[in-house]
Amino acid sequence: MAPAINVLKPGDTIGILGGGQLGRMLALAAARLGLKCQVFSPDPDSPAFDVVQNATCAEYADVEALELFANDCDVITYEFENVPAATALILDARRPVLPAQSILQTTQDRLVEKDFVTGLGIATAGYAGVSSAGELRDAVKKLGLPAVIKTRRFGYDGKGQAMIREGDDLDQVWDDLGTKEAILEAFVPFEREVSVIAARSADGNVESFDVTENEHRDHILKFSYAPARIPDALAAKAREIAEKIGTALGYVGTFAVELFVVPGKDGPTLVVNEIAPRVHNSGHWTLDGASVSQFEQHIRAIAGWPLGKPVRHGQVTMTNLIGDDILDYPKWLTVPGATVHLYGKGSPRPGRKMGHVVEVKPQV
Repeated sequence: MAPAINVLKPGDTIGILGGGQLGRMLALAAARLGLKCQVFSPDPDSPAFDVVQNATCAEYADVEALELFANDCDVITYEFENVPAATALILDARRPVLPAQSILQTTQDRLVEKDFVTGLGIATAGYAGVSSAGELRDAVKKLGLPAVIKTRRFGYDGKGQAMIREGDDLDQVWDDLGTKEAILEAFVPFEREVSVIAARSADGNVESFDVTENEHRDHILKFSYAPARIPDALAAKAREIAEKIGTALGYVGTFAVELFVVPGKDGPTLVVNEIAPRVHNSGHWTLDGASVSQFEQHIRAIAGWPLGKPVRHGQVTMTNLIGDDILDYPKWLTVPGATVHLYGKGSPRPGRKMGHVVEVKPQV
């Protein structure tokens, strides 16, 4: 059943949990549509604070601050998926929270998420839940090596996970992970990583962007290319998978599905890696490379407005500016077809996303 949604009008206010660059770009997209945003974040240096008139700097456990924040908003959304359950429940009792709080329960736990995806008949890597060194040994016997162990909750950009290879000390691996709940995933011999950025409205309409191909450096996304270099039939299948997932979740807003392209004798196939219930780094190319961005699609969906029909402008490359990469931003300002996005963060640190560049080359 579709969630009840109040249709916002220009001048209404969207509340955003999280003050990072995704919240910043959501607020900018909303402003272009005449909608106001208020950002809630415990970090006083949140870059999203710079682009909104009203902001709340408080802890996510501060009930009074959450209630005051909710009173000022017409609908509430979030820029990161690890919203504390108690925070979501407090807000959900006062204002619509989109995507729904129930979706977080599925996507915040990697084991629950894998069970959900496989329950839809969609392929994932082989996996097993692990809660002790003994269970890890049993899972390794079942799935083989190499394999990847991940915490069931939290972790991004390679954090909270480790590759296990033949000869590794499994007791040490378990101790180093530092968790009581983990998931072991069989290694997938993929030829490339891709993602589908899609948006779903409350009435069930789904609009997907062209499949994106992604390259990582040190577990952090470095480049995204649209369209991905995969056969058209496989790209259509990827979009079909995303639509099936979004529909099964009853999702409202923009989301991403990360997939592996796996070679085979009958041609490449797709394996789902993760679902991201939010706007996604691999969709940043849509800001300048498509007729509507992933951020605007999210705002439209949660506002109860019609989704746009994404039209890609050409061959698009997105380059993340990570750490000291930001120091070279002037060189990008003179590159034909390039648009520079700087997040207004403080000093660069290794692994910190400071901005990105979108390059659009017209298709011949």
